[in-house]
Amino acid sequence: MTTAIRQTMTRGDWALLATLSALWGGSFFFNSVAGHALPPFTVVSLRVGIAALILIALIRMTGRALPAGWRVWRVLFGMGLINNVIPFSLIVWGQTQVPSGLAAVLNATTPFWTALVVNFLTRDEKLTAAKLTGIAIGVVGVAVLIGPRVFWNFGSHGLGEFAILLATLSYGFSGALGRHLPRLGVAPMTAATGQMIAATTMMVPLALLFDRPWQLAMPGWPVWGAILGLAALSTALGYLIFFRLLARAGATNTSLVTLLVPVSAILLGTLVLGETLAPKHLAGMALIGVGLLAFDGRAWRWVRGKRMVEA
Repeated sequence: MTTAIRQTMTRGDWALLATLSALWGGSFFFNSVAGHALPPFTVVSLRVGIAALILIALIRMTGRALPAGWRVWRVLFGMGLINNVIPFSLIVWGQTQVPSGLAAVLNATTPFWTALVVNFLTRDEKLTAAKLTGIAIGVVGVAVLIGPRVFWNFGSHGLGEFAILLATLSYGFSGALGRHLPRLGVAPMTAATGQMIAATTMMVPLALLFDRPWQLAMPGWPVWGAILGLAALSTALGYLIFFRLLARAGATNTSLVTLLVPVSAILLGTLVLGETLAPKHLAGMALIGVGLLAFDGRAWRWVRGKRMVEA
C-alpha cells in the first residue's frame, strides 16, 4: 500500500526541498570545475559511479537489500537513463558552452516541463492555472535574481542552450516514471542506490568508448574535489532526499527545487564567501517566493475564502 501524493506540501516537504536545492545548487559549481578539465561522459561516469559505491556501502551498513525483480530494475534503468545519463551529460556539456547564470535560468524551466508531462501521464497531478502561474512567476524571479546581463548573449550558444533545455525535459519524464517506485514498494535509499547502479552501468561504456580516459592527463586535486562533491553531496545524498520527496509530494512539487537552486547558490555565496546581496537578488528571491506561494495553492484558497466571508 502506498501513500497518496500530497498536492499541498507540508513544512517537512518544504524543508527537504530547501535542503535538496542547496545540494543541487553546488552541482553547477562542481560541474564547471570538473567539466573544464575532463570530458562530459567521464565526469558523469565518475559522479554516478562513486555515488553508487557510497550508496551500496550505506545499504550494507543498514542491513538493507538491493532491489530485486525485473519490474523494479526496468524502472531503475529507465530512471538512470532519463534522470542521470541523458540530463547529466547534456548539462555538463552545455555548461562548457553556456554561462552558468543562463544555465541556471534554463534549468529553472524544469517545473514547467514536469507539470506538462505528468499532466498527461498521471491522474492525480493535473496542471492548473495556479501551478502554471506560480511556475511563470518563479522563472521570472530566477531571471531577475541572476540579472538582465544573462540574456545579452542569449541565442549565441544555441546548441548549449538547447542541450540544457533538453535535459530539463528529460527530468520532466523522469519525475513521472519515478512515481512507480513507491508503488512497487521500493524505499528511497533502495531506489537511489539502484538508479546509481543502473546509471553507472550505462555511463562507463560511453566514457570508455568516446572519452578514452586512460589517454587523459591526470586532473589536479581541485578537480577531484569537485568530483567527490558531485558524487557524495549532489548525487548520493541528493537522490536520497529526491526519492523521499518524490514519494511524498509528487513529481511536479519536487521539480520546484530548480527554482530554489539559484537562491541557494546566492545565499551560499553570501554566507560562505562573504559576497554582498544586491537589490536584484532580493527582488528575484521575492518573486520566486511569490511564485512558490501561487503554485502551492494555499494563497489562492485564502483569497477565495476571504472573499466568501466578505460576501
